Amino acid sequence: MPKDIAIIVTSTDKMNNGKPTGLWLSEFAEPYLEFSKQGYQITIASPLGGKTPIDESSINTDTPKEILDTARYLENTVKLDEIKSEDFEAIFLPGGHGTMFDLPQNQKLQLLLREFYEAGKIVAAVCHGPAGLVNATLSDGTPLVQGKRVTAFTDSEEKAATLDAYMPFLLESSLRQAGADFVAESDWSNHYEVDGNLITGQNPQSTESVAKAIINLLG
Repeated sequence: MPKDIAIIVTSTDKMNNGKPTGLWLSEFAEPYLEFSKQGYQITIASPLGGKTPIDESSINTDTPKEILDTARYLENTVKLDEIKSEDFEAIFLPGGHGTMFDLPQNQKLQLLLREFYEAGKIVAAVCHGPAGLVNATLSDGTPLVQGKRVTAFTDSEEKAATLDAYMPFLLESSLRQAGADFVAESDWSNHYEVDGNLITGQNPQSTESVAKAIINLLG
C-alpha cells in the first residue's frame, strides 16, 4: 500500500511590516521530490487553500530547475479544514517565515497534530515549520513538545537573517517556553532531531535529512 503524507504550507504572503514572505521553496520541494521517488501519495494543504505564496528570497539564479518545477504543485492547495488525520501516515510542515503568522493559531492544525502524534503517526517540521508546534497540545492539555528533543530555526539564525524584529515571536524561545528540550547546533548547520515519532530540522540546510528521516520511519 502506498504511504500517504500531508504537507501543510503557509498561506501568508506578508510579514507585520508589509515585507513579502511565504513558503521557503526548497523546504517543500526537496521532501516532495524525495517522497515522490518513494511512490508516496502526497496531499498539499494550507490554511486558506488555493495558491501558496513562495518567498522570493528562496529562489535565485542557482536554484535547480527540479526545485523550481515543484512550484506548480502549490497552485491549488487543499484547504486545511478538509484534511482528516485518518487518511495519512505522516504530517509535514515545511518552513518559510509565513508559517510564523498563520500556523501557530490555526485550531484545525493543532487538532491534526494532536491526532497524528497520539496515533503514533509521524509529525515532522523543518526550519520555521515548527511554528505550528508551538501551541499544539495533547489530549491532557500538556504541550506536544514538552520534554521532547526538538530543533527549529534558532534565535541566533533569526537575528543573523535580520528578521527577528519582524517576527511575532522567536521560534526557539517559544518552543523552550512550551517545555521542549531544544537542541541547537551552529548557524546554518545540517541538524535534525528524532524523538519517537516527532522529527524536526533546524534550517533549510537540514531539509533533506528530515525528509530521509521521515522515509526511514515510514519504512
